Amino acid sequence: MSSTYLPPTLGESVHEVFYPDVQTTVNLFAIHLRSVGTDWDYPTHEHPQYELNYVTEGEQRMMVNGTLYIQKAGELLLIPPGSIHSSQSHNGKGFTYFCMHFDIDDQLFLSLLARIKQVRFSADSPVTQQIEPVLRKLMSSADDETANTMVQRMQLQSTVFELFGHLWEAVSQEAAQWFTDGHEKIELAHQIRNRLQGLMSQQFKQGHESNGHYGIDDIAAELGISSSHCNRVFKEVFGQSPRAVLSQLVLHEAKLLLGNPKLSVQNIAVMLGYKDIAHFSRQFKRWSGMSPSRYRQEQPALE
Repeated sequence: MSSTYLPPTLGESVHEVFYPDVQTTVNLFAIHLRSVGTDWDYPTHEHPQYELNYVTEGEQRMMVNGTLYIQKAGELLLIPPGSIHSSQSHNGKGFTYFCMHFDIDDQLFLSLLARIKQVRFSADSPVTQQIEPVLRKLMSSADDETANTMVQRMQLQSTVFELFGHLWEAVSQEAAQWFTDGHEKIELAHQIRNRLQGLMSQQFKQGHESNGHYGIDDIAAELGISSSHCNRVFKEVFGQSPRAVLSQLVLHEAKLLLGNPKLSVQNIAVMLGYKDIAHFSRQFKRWSGMSPSRYRQEQPALE
């Protein structure tokens, strides 16, 4: 496990800009582009990942949790994990579709996706319009017979992250319709999210001691809103409180730091803004179920 970035001593930098950390893991399963005949009938099944299904030619009959969707060319299905679904040809004709299953560890992204109850998106919907060019890019990569396996894997990962970026933007636009003040609330929630990550990159990593509010009050003050409004808007959009999300960020950072044997637990506690090692150890155990020292000892077995 690689060590995390260690910033320079305070006062050394003349100018710096922190970009958002990338801490997302994406797992992709059963990506395929398939043409089927008139008698296509895929039996009822379910899986623990999201399924993204896009028809390029013809029409597909897809039953999802008891609801029948006639999916035409250019239309998209976003099937949530655990959904019972099956697929058949429609009107005695074959069709072509692109399908991928994905699992992503970005809890805010998942919470936003989970609140989208719509399964079928028409060809002219904002979600389909936003990601259709990237889907075409993914499909065209399958025709490149000159690329070696490693190049294809890297290109696939790059394109998939591009896809998720567009999907995040499109789903955020859809989510704006849930609220009376629409886009403004979504935008404010995103600003809070960005500042939470900035709090990790700048405040904690620079060795400042964290206060009882984990910096949420400061974020609210910077945005010109009350702490209660900050918490309410963020939870309404993402389904989690800012403090819970910040705790996830701190835990992730702590695990990375514990993977560096050159850093003592005491040093890590200071880097993460804790006043003493006991406070850090209690928090880490509450989050992960084990002490920092035990987590570090068990890493070889976990990897």
